[in-house]
Amino acid sequence: MDKEFIFQLIEKIKDTKIEEIELSTEEYSVYIKQYLGPKEVISQSPASQVVNIPANPVVEVKEEVKKSEIKEEQKQKYHVIKSPLVGTFYRSPSPGAPPFVEEGDMVSKGQILCIIEALKVMNEIESDVDGRVVKILVENGQPVEYGQELFYIEV
Repeated sequence: MDKEFIFQLIEKIKDTKIEEIELSTEEYSVYIKQYLGPKEVISQSPASQVVNIPANPVVEVKEEVKKSEIKEEQKQKYHVIKSPLVGTFYRSPSPGAPPFVEEGDMVSKGQILCIIEALKVMNEIESDVDGRVVKILVENGQPVEYGQELFYIEV
């Protein structure tokens, strides 16, 4: 196996999607690996997490779910604020600043509830009704879709 053969091999795989190749003879062993750039990730599942479980985890979890759970019948009596665009949801005007609203806060029509960043533009999302914020459905920094429910407001 001579250098010219190795260079020809490199040239042949350069424009392909072959990431790595290994050839071995009695005299030589050649391993070639090319970088094809970052991989496109379609879906990510979170890595395993270490969780400290309290002595009575079932009881605590059930109580927490009952507090935060809003039944389907109850949802119908609330005004829903939905995302008008695709982007990243932010609860405050800047990192470290207090959130625009918290659950239980009274809001008035035109009051800023959150910011959605889309294409490096910060879009202020305002309340279109007067009422009380019952539930904030999105976590800070989370991506949102068009039409995704963001807030439940009791009018």
